[in-house]
Amino acid sequence: MKDVLDELAAARRTMGTATLPAGDAYTMELRRRYDAPVEDVWHAITDPERLGRWLKPVTGNLRPGGSFELDGGEHGEILRCDPPRRLRVSWLFGPEGNEWPGTSEVEVLLSPGPTGGTELELVHAAAVGEPMFPTYGPGAGGVGWDLRLLTLARFLADGEAPDHEEFPTSPAGREFARRSAVAWGEAHLAGGGDPDHVAAAVEATTAFYAPGGNER
Repeated sequence: MKDVLDELAAARRTMGTATLPAGDAYTMELRRRYDAPVEDVWHAITDPERLGRWLKPVTGNLRPGGSFELDGGEHGEILRCDPPRRLRVSWLFGPEGNEWPGTSEVEVLLSPGPTGGTELELVHAAAVGEPMFPTYGPGAGGVGWDLRLLTLARFLADGEAPDHEEFPTSPAGREFARRSAVAWGEAHLAGGGDPDHVAAAVEATTAFYAPGGNER
């Protein structure tokens, strides 16, 4: 459990604002260091076989201007790809042509760490009109990204990754999600969120990702 929670503490979370083609957006921003070369991290986030082992299986025309679809239904276009430093994609939910209102984009930036390894920055910008924020706040996507970046850390360390289905429902996975929801609530507050909305959003996010509270 300690190793899992250390991974949670390794990331820095902030909220910000952005402008998308659909209009104003809020951002969920994660920054953390991996003890692996930039080229290895880049390969892990762009090679279809490796990506499927820590994120989700992916199909599509995987090149700039092409499209992708993940096994969970998320899909979009590859907007920018500058190896081995920057990847930006649109990130849509729902059947094609019937996505949620607005749109979102995910950008990953890699740079060499000052003491070695790789600094990773992930920015998920979601249109203000998307329907999850009023209920869940930034934890709607933030907890999911925390879980995936934890999986990436393990994958980069030893080539293995927690099971996509089993880990989130395990005691360690549930505790990780609960604390991640709280951490995103703190980022929401620091970004100017209304305290009552933040508290309700953390509660809703925790109930979604870790139903049953603190039961082990």
